[in-house]
Amino acid sequence: MSTEPEMPGDDAVQAIPIEPQEMPGPEAEVPQQETITEPAKLLRIASMVRELLDETRQASLDEAGRKRLADIYQRAVGELSEVLSGDLKQELGDLAPPLEGVPSESEIRVAQAQLVGWLEGLFHGIQAAMFAQQAAARAQFEEVKRRGLLPQNPDASESPDGPPQRGGTYL
Repeated sequence: MSTEPEMPGDDAVQAIPIEPQEMPGPEAEVPQQETITEPAKLLRIASMVRELLDETRQASLDEAGRKRLADIYQRAVGELSEVLSGDLKQELGDLAPPLEGVPSESEIRVAQAQLVGWLEGLFHGIQAAMFAQQAAARAQFEEVKRRGLLPQNPDASESPDGPPQRGGTYL
C-alpha cells in the first residue's frame, strides 16, 4: 500500500478549506470557509506567474512584450479568481489591481512579485491549516486512547485454551 496521497485528476473539482474553523453551536451562524475548488489549477497558475517574474527580471522588454505580459497577468488573476472562495477572491482583487494601459517593466515586476507573494502566503495558510487539522485529529485520537475506548490489542485473537495466538515471523 502506498503512503502517497491520491492526487485528483486535472478535471477533478475538490474544495480545500484552508483555515481551521471552530464547530458552531446549533444556533450559531456558520461562517464561510476560505476554499480552493481546483488546487491543481491554482498550482499551475502559480508556477507560471513565478516563471514569468523570473523571466521579466532577466530580460529587457519592449512595449509589445510589456503589453503581452500585462495581458497574461490579467488572465492569470482572472483564472485564479475562478477557483477561490468569495473572501479569497475579494482579497486577491484588493491586492492585485488591474494594470492600466501599457505598464512599465517595473510596474509589471511589482505586480507579478505581489501576486507571487500572495500565492506563497496562500500556500503557507494551506500548510498551516493542514498541520492544525492533523494536530487536532492526533489529540482526538490520544483522548480516545486515554479513555480506553479502543481495544488494547485489536489484532490478537483470543484462544479459549490459553494465551492469544500470534502470527508467525515474516521475512
